[in-house]
Amino acid sequence: MYYVGQGWQLSVKHNKRISCFTDPDMGDFSVNPLVLIGVGSGFAFSGLFYHLYQEKTKELKKLKEIPIFKPDQHLVRVLKASPHKRLQYVAVEGLVQADGEPLPSQFVPRCFGVIQKTAVEEHWKYWNSLSNTWNSRKVNRKETQNSVPFSLVSPGAYITDLYVKVQNPLEASGCYLERVYFKVRHAEESLGNIVMQGLSGEKPVAMEESEELLRVGSTLTGFGEVVLEGGQVMRLQAPQDGRKYILVPTDHRSFLDRHERSASMWKMLTALSGITGASLLACVVYGLVGKKDDRSK
Repeated sequence: MYYVGQGWQLSVKHNKRISCFTDPDMGDFSVNPLVLIGVGSGFAFSGLFYHLYQEKTKELKKLKEIPIFKPDQHLVRVLKASPHKRLQYVAVEGLVQADGEPLPSQFVPRCFGVIQKTAVEEHWKYWNSLSNTWNSRKVNRKETQNSVPFSLVSPGAYITDLYVKVQNPLEASGCYLERVYFKVRHAEESLGNIVMQGLSGEKPVAMEESEELLRVGSTLTGFGEVVLEGGQVMRLQAPQDGRKYILVPTDHRSFLDRHERSASMWKMLTALSGITGASLLACVVYGLVGKKDDRSK
């Protein structure tokens, strides 16, 4: 540390570093603009992350207030005691069971599901004469989706008369399909193909094939309205009060744990960005106070 003009300047021999303050050779003491940007960004991100943390906390609180049931006698008794034998919004957790013949996988042996989605997509390259480069694009995407009626049964109940039929599952939101097959087939290049590509300015690169299933026997949790029909037949359907009809491919506890981890992440980011902004601000204040004391001496 050495004295220059009327101010102090931090310096390390053979090593340059950014100080919290600019060179005071010009007169008045001033703060490095990068430090001010860091302080503002730290507090701004802290406020944003805290807002997201609050929103996730509210969402988690609402999820915990939703009653959770399994397809058993307890659910039947609750439905019989409810007005109009209806529960407006509950969560039902169970194992997927096809009501009839399940859908066999097109690619995986001995793999069955109740909802099936297959997709085929081609990747091509075309010649851009302006930039003299080959550019990529996806074309000819074909999707097919099939489904069969299915129900939720209690874990361990291989033969049971108690089940919850899932109505119109394709109308529900949630990523409940599992990808069971994915393959990329690269295009073969031959002399004839190369000549044709040069003339047309286009060439195939690869073809992607994928298949997703809601597998028989997998755990599924549905959020919606449950009604009792005929004394024993229970149905899970879209709520009439406008709330979301959701299917999630996991048990209820794991679903809540995922939301709790998300809330913890936003909370941690709030603390880190706030500490960063406060540390930079403390650096600025400490430098201003120290400079004032030095001038008074």
